Amino acid sequence: METIERTHCLIIGSGPAGYTAAIYASRANLKPVLYQGIQPGGQLTITTEVENYPGYSDGVQGPEMMVDFEKQAARMGTDIRYGLATKVDFSSRPFKIQIDEEKWIEADSVIIATGASAKWLGLESEQRLNGYGVSACAVCDGFFFRGKEVAIVGAGDTAAEEALYLSKLCTKVHMFVRKEAMRASKVMQERVLKTSNINVYWNTDTDEVLGDKHVTAVRIKNNKSGETKEIPVSGFFVAIGHEPNSGIFRGLIDMDEAGYIKTTPGTSKTNIEGVFASGDVQDKVYRQAVTAAGSGCMAALDAERYLSAKGIH
Repeated sequence: METIERTHCLIIGSGPAGYTAAIYASRANLKPVLYQGIQPGGQLTITTEVENYPGYSDGVQGPEMMVDFEKQAARMGTDIRYGLATKVDFSSRPFKIQIDEEKWIEADSVIIATGASAKWLGLESEQRLNGYGVSACAVCDGFFFRGKEVAIVGAGDTAAEEALYLSKLCTKVHMFVRKEAMRASKVMQERVLKTSNINVYWNTDTDEVLGDKHVTAVRIKNNKSGETKEIPVSGFFVAIGHEPNSGIFRGLIDMDEAGYIKTTPGTSKTNIEGVFASGDVQDKVYRQAVTAAGSGCMAALDAERYLSAKGIH
């Protein structure tokens, strides 16, 4: 195993969690190296307007906000690099991380901030209109559809929660459920079914999202009768779940059944001393830029204390 270099603190990922960790680690003089991963800037780079992040009084475009985060991390002295962590060895210290399947880096501490990816239906129109009426986050984007009709696809607690959230903003919410029952908890189902402006469509598949420059309608298909129908909507929300980007750590670090990395409550500590996790790769509850940033701060402070206790400077 050829080791190219050694660093005190390696940060894997470049969303709000990774960049905030970098800002704090740099200020603590840990001289962090950050690898941006497959999607520099993370999920926010596929978001258009961000209006709920404190400090941006007029709102900000997601990609622009991530450029601001990156610039700040760089100004503090973070060594920011393109590259993807492709393999890790946490069995001995220093930890070993392979980048782009070629070079290895040794690190005294590792901050995992690889985020999560929304699951999509896999329609061409869904990707083409992503950011133009198609969204995977009602809490992030619902505000833009106040007083309009929207559709949401999903059947779990998240879909039910998001449908209820949208029902407070939108005139009507069309909810598409693939089977004849929801997976959501009983209490969430009851709330949805009791909400007068949520229309639930059972045994329903999304055939196509319609619209040229932005979403104008959605075509659905009843998977029992084969009957299709077009419903005019301005927004289309996909709530079929998220997948944490934790594949390379599987079997090496404690995770829940969905692949989210487990951290000691109130900290960013994983079951491996010196390895910390922050942001959406360990948070399936809040999944907001501001909470990810907060947990990135925690990870850097935890890493600094760990290195200090070990006498590594």
